[in-house]
Amino acid sequence: MSINIRDMTKDDEYYVGTCTHVNENNIERESSCPRRISWLKSMEKYGLKVKVALLDDIHAGFLYIMPIEINPWQIQGKDLMVFPCLVSHSKFSKKSVGKELIKTAEEETKRQDRKGIATIGYFWDFWFMPAEYFLKLGFKVAEKRGEEAILWKQFDPNAEPPHFRKENYNFKPIKGKIVIDLFWNRFCLTSDVEAQRVRDVVSEYGNDVILNEFSAVDQKILQRYGIERRIYVNGEMIKVGPEIEKSKLREAIENALI
Repeated sequence: MSINIRDMTKDDEYYVGTCTHVNENNIERESSCPRRISWLKSMEKYGLKVKVALLDDIHAGFLYIMPIEINPWQIQGKDLMVFPCLVSHSKFSKKSVGKELIKTAEEETKRQDRKGIATIGYFWDFWFMPAEYFLKLGFKVAEKRGEEAILWKQFDPNAEPPHFRKENYNFKPIKGKIVIDLFWNRFCLTSDVEAQRVRDVVSEYGNDVILNEFSAVDQKILQRYGIERRIYVNGEMIKVGPEIEKSKLREAIENALI
């Protein structure tokens, strides 16, 4: 099977928009797809590129890469390109799909005269963005916090290593109200779906619950708070993994109402 990598076309948009959930036929993800694609396309004029891998015309993976200065994510720096995630389907795990996508991303980085490329990987036993995989491809650790690390390749000796954004969150209570602070990101399907779930649940409580939204695609918001995805209920962080379940958020609200 031969690998072909191309910039996203109209035929690729549903595949990219629904991410790894392309075959799940989930209403929430179906509705999120056009919002995600709209944002990705709107950023093309600033240098964002979506690279799609096909194996004998079958979608096998993708990544999107963008200048670090416009990325709505935890990485901060200059003159680099970054990619938030790498999608390579497990059924093609022995076909070097991920490796070829990274190679294409590196070529795009050099084409845009950037000094290096970076991403975030994780030193844990999990399939999502394993740091060890990127280390094997020549990436190095620029900064590490716990199991999370910024990994990069330097193409110019004058390139400055990227770093994590500093978080700046302070809860502002409102007397007699439950306050939910929602940090979310349209570039990520999970975060977009999660944000809509939060809105749906909040609407059930009328005036008792106040929702403050902070969108990371707004660079002013991101630079001020340094948070890309997070949910707080009365200043208490709600742990999220995949999209938060509505029942979990209702439980947190009910506990705060007591």
